[in-house]
Amino acid sequence: MKKAMKKLENLLEWGGTRKEIVLLVLSGIALIISLFDLPLPIDPAWVAIVLCGIPIILEAVIGLVTAFDIKADVLVSIALIASIIIGEIFAAGEVAFIMQLGALLEDLTVKKAQAGIEKLIRLTPRTARRIVGDQEETIPAEEVQAGDTLQVLPGETIPVDGVILSGHTSVNQAVMTGESLPVDKEAGDEVASGTVNQFGAFEMRAEKVGEDSSIQRMIRLVQSADAGKAKIVGIADRWATWIVVIALTAAVITGLITGEIIRAVTILVVFCPCALVLATPTAIMAAIGNATKHGFLVREGDALERLAKVRRIAFDKTGTLTYGAPRVTTVRSFSPSIPDDLLYQYAAGVESCSEHPLGKAVVRCYREQASAPIPAVEHFQMIPGRGVSSTVKDQKVLAGNPALLEEQHVALPEHIRAAAQSDLERGCTVLYIAVNGTAAGFIALSDTVRADAAGTIEQIRLAGAEPVLLTGDHQNAARTIAAELEITDYCADCTPEEKLRQIDRYTSGGEPVCMIGDGINDAPALKRAFVGIAMGGVGSDIAVDAADIALVNDEIRELPHLLRLARRMMGTIKCNLSFSMALNFVAIILAITGILNPVVGALVHNAGSVLVIVNSALLLGWKNRKRNSHLAQPDKV
Repeated sequence: MKKAMKKLENLLEWGGTRKEIVLLVLSGIALIISLFDLPLPIDPAWVAIVLCGIPIILEAVIGLVTAFDIKADVLVSIALIASIIIGEIFAAGEVAFIMQLGALLEDLTVKKAQAGIEKLIRLTPRTARRIVGDQEETIPAEEVQAGDTLQVLPGETIPVDGVILSGHTSVNQAVMTGESLPVDKEAGDEVASGTVNQFGAFEMRAEKVGEDSSIQRMIRLVQSADAGKAKIVGIADRWATWIVVIALTAAVITGLITGEIIRAVTILVVFCPCALVLATPTAIMAAIGNATKHGFLVREGDALERLAKVRRIAFDKTGTLTYGAPRVTTVRSFSPSIPDDLLYQYAAGVESCSEHPLGKAVVRCYREQASAPIPAVEHFQMIPGRGVSSTVKDQKVLAGNPALLEEQHVALPEHIRAAAQSDLERGCTVLYIAVNGTAAGFIALSDTVRADAAGTIEQIRLAGAEPVLLTGDHQNAARTIAAELEITDYCADCTPEEKLRQIDRYTSGGEPVCMIGDGINDAPALKRAFVGIAMGGVGSDIAVDAADIALVNDEIRELPHLLRLARRMMGTIKCNLSFSMALNFVAIILAITGILNPVVGALVHNAGSVLVIVNSALLLGWKNRKRNSHLAQPDKV
């Protein structure tokens, strides 16, 4: 990992770019002086040839010798040498200068698109404060072990993932989640590496360290965004090879027929396939940069190319279209002496000592929704597989399933069962509450739909894809969620194998599928789908590793933007390819007829490369104008 990070840091090192700029400035000054035809012992254009041209020639020779790689550098090198032979020193210098200028613009475009990588690397913690006994020691962050107790002071970057043991603070999680405001944290809350502790000092227990930490996982995801993996890049490279052959043939034939070497040289200059080669990778990297700003980390370079062809978006339910955490949706009392709010208070009290996820959900929701504090409890008892009991405000309270009430000899009237049936049919989990030996009512909990889910589904349809729900939940829950989001195509009780079969069914019918999920059980489907998108925030590491794209902040309302961006990117690539091919063929006709000379030909050719790069760079700031402004903001859970 250290070697990979070092290579990435070298790639993004500003010093290399600054050196290229200095060489270009010197070459440009030399070319300007050459225009004045001063009585100098040597043409200043040679400076541009040496500084800019020799690297091009060396790269071409290395490519030919090591891999017989016939690319643009070969044609440029031949054009440079031919221009020098016929005495067109200024033309040779200009070709070299503009070629290196185009390469610099490409590098700057790619580096701007990869700004998220540089940001993550700079935020990688270097040291940690480890507490051993009564002593504190500062150690390199990579030496932290799981289980170590660490102290984090205000303003410091949290070195590893872990859980707060003591202290209260606010943490800036923007680098991981995109949240603009700090998040309050206290004992028991989880914190992620790379986020910044803003206000209070705290102690934490390290849990995920080194390669397993959040910041390192995100870096690995971004590092794997390689535009060179895209299939369409290979097509452009193959075209470039044929163009080199055609250009050489055209130059030789023109030179033999006209007897004018300068025309042959001009053909070589204008027919360099630089714009064609630049057309695809610059667009892909710019689109990846745009996606990064919207919370997406693209693992595979051709993922956006594939996403542009998708016709169905398959969603897992829990943690994707829903928050993945149960919430209280119904509180209903059937006792005249116990109003709904008091029943809720009893339930929160009896569950306050419970370790069960549903019990914790009741307590969490009560704290969020009620103004009265949770009462103290006595004689708490956990009954595995049934529920809990305790004394709350001098009342004996039971909370659990019908079997609990039956075992405790509490009758559950039919009218309470009937009232709870509608919640059960919606896929809710029902906790029945008994007070002093009498059934008093029930509380229903369910996984609630994300506030922005309905708007997201609508926008996906408008973008030309049909949503599908594939969930392992039972039929009632799947039907309820599908109806609420107006999804007509859904499949419940899906095992991982069933999800694969559903994806294969759509794919075999000519409808490429994008799978969106968050759990371990989604990993096979994410891998099998034409494109896999994992919820990077709530999702498991296995799901993220199986996916092509990770949605870091879990804001699914950005999915329509990604879908439209992918299609916009393909439109840009097709535009770039068409333009570059047309420019090459027009330029070669003008060169054959003698209208273009080497100097003007170099300007026309390299102007085309610059236009392709600029057109691709527009994707960095592209926004989905068709997105509805009324899409709801997601609620906090």
